[in-house]
Amino acid sequence: MEHIKDSHMLFITAGMGGGTGTGAAPVIAKAAREARAVVKDKGAKEKKILTVGVVTKPFGFEGVRRMRIAELGLEELQKYVDTLIVIPNQNLFRIANEKTTFADAFQLADNVLHIGIRGVTDLMVMPGLINLDFADIETVMSEMGKAMIGTGEAEGEDRAISAAEAAISNPLLDNVSMKGAQGILINITGGGDMTLFEVDSAANRVREEVDENANIIFGATFDQAMEGRVRVS
Repeated sequence: MEHIKDSHMLFITAGMGGGTGTGAAPVIAKAAREARAVVKDKGAKEKKILTVGVVTKPFGFEGVRRMRIAELGLEELQKYVDTLIVIPNQNLFRIANEKTTFADAFQLADNVLHIGIRGVTDLMVMPGLINLDFADIETVMSEMGKAMIGTGEAEGEDRAISAAEAAISNPLLDNVSMKGAQGILINITGGGDMTLFEVDSAANRVREEVDENANIIFGATFDQAMEGRVRVS
């Protein structure tokens, strides 16, 4: 735990249902909750590490026993993380076709996790129009419970709206809706050609999906590799 005790934020990723992920993830999350990170902001003070769990559930063909173990692990993990995002592997069938290889399917799921997590961290470390600090992120994600993560990317005409709608309707998530969400974190990423109008239209499209009183934290970042495209997370 020496490696995390001075951290401000911790992401825990695991595949639930087996021995390693199901057993280790809650233990690490509990240790993080009990640890204290000294934050030298307005004087030294102790503060809990903001902990986010991003995990997967087994395929249906892996059997009832493995799914039951996963559910018990999720229940235990939920006790100790601030925010928990669950992606059922079974939902990979929604984006796969007959030619999708087993390896490709898992790569798709990994990409969703990676882009979603990067959507949070980029807001703090990447140059942009609107950057956030750790306190902004903490406002939305601390003690938030279950959450969803969605990412959409588009190019061409109406790319900003298309990216926002793709993020809203993430097919890998299960029984989770943005309707009624009390907090939301929006990251809009594009190249140097991304316009103010596009940022506004994408943000407003996402806002339409949540409670009008929801706490919305918004940021926009630049990535030259995204020239011609817009990504909404």
